[in-house]
Amino acid sequence: MQSVLFAQNQPNDIVGYYLVKDPFSPALSQIYIYNAGNGTYEAVVVWVDQENQKKNEGLLFLKGMTFNAEKNEWQNVTMIYPGKNWKFSANMRFVEKDRLRVRGYLGVTLLGKTEYFTKEKESRNPKIR
Repeated sequence: MQSVLFAQNQPNDIVGYYLVKDPFSPALSQIYIYNAGNGTYEAVVVWVDQENQKKNEGLLFLKGMTFNAEKNEWQNVTMIYPGKNWKFSANMRFVEKDRLRVRGYLGVTLLGKTEYFTKEKESRNPKIR
């Protein structure tokens, strides 16, 4: 398998469905990242695994992403977690073909956490297939 660490990504390479582990609970969700126009990308929650979290389907989860070709990453990301009273900043880059490294932080990147989103081929939500 060829590593994309050294391959130059294109801005739209990030578009698609991703399985996401909630860093604040055992919940899993799936988001859909799409091109929002004007060089920015957004993501919406399309599926959650816990019945009591179904209200979060349709929630705007990521916004403001732009691609920095020089750094080969998506930057200026604002992450909005349900039930949290703050917004996280993040940078994202592929570490494997279908594995996105997400560095979320409050204020400075040193005060953050790294998560990994796994790209999936299709929606887990039967209403969106």
